[in-house]
Amino acid sequence: MPRKSKHYTRDAVFGGVLTLVASPALATDPLGVWRTEADRKGQVADVMAEPCGGYFCGTIIRVYDNQGTPVAAPTVGKKVFWNMSPDGVEYVGRAFVPAHQREYQGRLAVNGNRMTVKGCLGPICQSQVWTRLQ
Repeated sequence: MPRKSKHYTRDAVFGGVLTLVASPALATDPLGVWRTEADRKGQVADVMAEPCGGYFCGTIIRVYDNQGTPVAAPTVGKKVFWNMSPDGVEYVGRAFVPAHQREYQGRLAVNGNRMTVKGCLGPICQSQVWTRLQ
C-alpha cells in the first residue's frame, strides 16, 4: 500500500479549512416568538416572527407593563418589521419603532436564542437584543 506524504495530508487539511472559511455563512431564520427589551416606560412586547410571502415579518402579539402584567396597547397587532430577506448572516428589510412612530431601514441577526434588531436612519442606528420565547 502506498504511503501518503505529509505534504498531501497537510494540503488536504488546509483545503478543507479553506473551504469552511470561504463558504458564505447563511442567516439563521428568525421564526418564533421574541421578547423585546424594555422601553422607556419599562414595557416589553412579545413579537411573532413568521413568513410573509417570500420574506419574514414580525407582529406585536402581547405587551406587558413593568410588573409583567399584560396591558392593552395600541401597538398590539402592529408589524414592527417586514420584507426581511437574508443578506449573508443578517436579514434586511424595514422596521417600525413604536416609540418614534417612524419606519427605518431594518436589520435582524439571530444568534441562538438572541436576535439583534437594528433600525437605521442614514448612518445613525439603534438596536435591541430580543430573547426567543418559542
